[in-house]
Amino acid sequence: MADTLLEIKDLFVEYKTDEAIVYAINGLSLSLEEGETLGLVGETGAGKTTTALSILKLLPDRTGFIKSGKIKFGDREITSLTEQDMRLIRGDSISMIFQDPMTSLNPIIPVGKQIAEILELHKGMNRQQVSDRVDEILTMVGLPSERKNEYPHQFSGGMKQRIVIAIALACEPKLLIADEPTTALDVTIQAQVLELMEDLKQKLNTSMILITHDLGIVAQTCDKVAIMYAGEIIEFGTIEDIFNTGDHHPYVEGLFGSIPDLKKVTKRLNPIYGLMPDPTIQIPGCKFYDRCMKKTDICNTKKPEECIAGTHMLKCHMFNS
Repeated sequence: MADTLLEIKDLFVEYKTDEAIVYAINGLSLSLEEGETLGLVGETGAGKTTTALSILKLLPDRTGFIKSGKIKFGDREITSLTEQDMRLIRGDSISMIFQDPMTSLNPIIPVGKQIAEILELHKGMNRQQVSDRVDEILTMVGLPSERKNEYPHQFSGGMKQRIVIAIALACEPKLLIADEPTTALDVTIQAQVLELMEDLKQKLNTSMILITHDLGIVAQTCDKVAIMYAGEIIEFGTIEDIFNTGDHHPYVEGLFGSIPDLKKVTKRLNPIYGLMPDPTIQIPGCKFYDRCMKKTDICNTKKPEECIAGTHMLKCHMFNS
């Protein structure tokens, strides 16, 4: 039985602006074991990136706040650590691949120097050791080490993403958070990057949280899946629980129903109509109520409780009765 590497319990996160308070995360709980890959799925605005930023304590200054809850990484309580303590963890024990490699890299610094910086900060290597490690990590992600003195604009989009992955994995972190790492890439390069990440994960025994909209990527790369909606995890389970069982939250049924079936000829796709609720308004009942085709009166007034069957968790009144 693998040890639990990351555990989040009852996390609440808010963004405070002059106009309103945005309730971004509302009672989120999840866990990740060593060597495991967790897929975090949900539409834009569900709170996926905010969850990742909370783990690293990178919420915007003065506007983003962890109101309550605990984030435990190994034997350390993240929410109680100082900024100085977090700087020792970021990039070393926990790394993050941000959404857009175009904006993640500094355009006026050679890529080799950007990889070297994290090694100098965390590993205390001398100049020759850093140079050797930069060559090694570039080769590991499939790029010629001779190109380390070139600048980001001299690389293609797929190559930039490989460099960002190299930076994230340079110190061999225990946890890698990948925030939609293939969104800006074409399908062929996307497959190459996913294969690269999986190979490196296996080689380094790194745990990973993969944030994505793509259920196909989740089925291909993840061990467990957490479906987010309006700042909450509404369904959680293993790959088998999510893809091979019949019981699902109506939102998850809608996600699967929106996927084109290559075996059927249809004129139109079957979307989930409507939008997520306004995050500045606290809703007493189920947040999927306005879009749900199976709602009842209780859904509008009472929050659904967790219904757990083995490794499969659902938050829906249909399964609480």
